[in-house]
Amino acid sequence: MGRRHTSYSVFRVVALAVVVVSLLAPLIWMLAASFKTNVDIYDSSKAVIFSPTLENYTKVLKQANYAQYIFNSFWVAFVSTTVSLLIGVPAAYSMSRFSMNRSALVVLMARVIPGVSLLVPWYYVFSNLHMVGGYTVLILSHMFVALPLVVYIMIGYFDGLPIELEESALVDGLTPIGAFRRITLPLSVPGIATAGILSFIFSWNNFMFALVLSGADTKTLPVAIFNFVGYASIDWGGLMAAATVVTLPIMVIALFTQKYIVSGLTAGATKG
Repeated sequence: MGRRHTSYSVFRVVALAVVVVSLLAPLIWMLAASFKTNVDIYDSSKAVIFSPTLENYTKVLKQANYAQYIFNSFWVAFVSTTVSLLIGVPAAYSMSRFSMNRSALVVLMARVIPGVSLLVPWYYVFSNLHMVGGYTVLILSHMFVALPLVVYIMIGYFDGLPIELEESALVDGLTPIGAFRRITLPLSVPGIATAGILSFIFSWNNFMFALVLSGADTKTLPVAIFNFVGYASIDWGGLMAAATVVTLPIMVIALFTQKYIVSGLTAGATKG
């Protein structure tokens, strides 16, 4: 029994190490390459030991107008997430409490439909409305994924909240809206935080919608990274520095909000 337990412990440690190395190795290489010159990146002898430089970050933050791209990404992600929460949370509550299974199925189908299949119709419609290149079209396109995500998460969360709490509030004289605002909504903060964080992360990382629908003044970070990809060559140092700028905020957000994400996603696992 002791030998079996020891073998299992060794296997678990090895498996965990393999997973951690597989996940961290690309990030470590990206971070190291962002401090190298292009010559050092191609030199395998300087894979570990090299002279670091801040030239790539200077190029990204000062010369490439990345402050504007950072603002664009933040603004589109913030507004699309906020509006999706304002619409999606009450919608999810209604679907949960009134057993609107067909509506929930439609929301699930919206999550399944690939966004790329809608890019051509969207571009045609919004171009005729002279909206392509503005913030509004980017926010609406990101809401197509963020809103179903919010509804999908919050339906499961509301299903896990005891309905007896709202019934008690109604007996005490509150209206259904008052019971939702004063009882259910405060209890659903972890679920709302989860939906908001995941929606923000999706919008921040989205490349496809912004590539087609953004303009020169509304270009987001994932699209701006392609400025370092040329026809004949690739500025790997600048590309890795730009990728680090995109990745670092999301990693910090995920690190400090992981408990909300876990609790929000598992809240609907048991009902009652």
